[in-house]
Amino acid sequence: MLSEIDRLRKKKDIERVFGKGKRFKEGFLILKITRNDLSQTRFGFIVSRKVSKKATLRNKIKRRLRAIVGKKMGKLKKGLDVLLIAYPGLETKDFWEIDETLNKLFKKAKCFIN
Repeated sequence: MLSEIDRLRKKKDIERVFGKGKRFKEGFLILKITRNDLSQTRFGFIVSRKVSKKATLRNKIKRRLRAIVGKKMGKLKKGLDVLLIAYPGLETKDFWEIDETLNKLFKKAKCFIN
């Protein structure tokens, strides 16, 4: 699980990542990333109604993403703001396929500590 301080909550922070962030795409996920002036890495998750009209399914996807990211927090660089945006098709993937996709995205974005 991600703690409250590891989450992007404010609209201005999310807009800053959208505006200035670099974009990486893999499968049905997009990762937008930018530096922050903090000592922790913060994450935001966006799952729109295009993915599913059912809120329960959208929340399930967000919970899975949070759980996977929470597992990887120790391996990620500090001082980043990251947005994960889900696209239609992700709802058909299981936990391990999403985990594999996130690994590829983090490697593309060079988020892992060497």
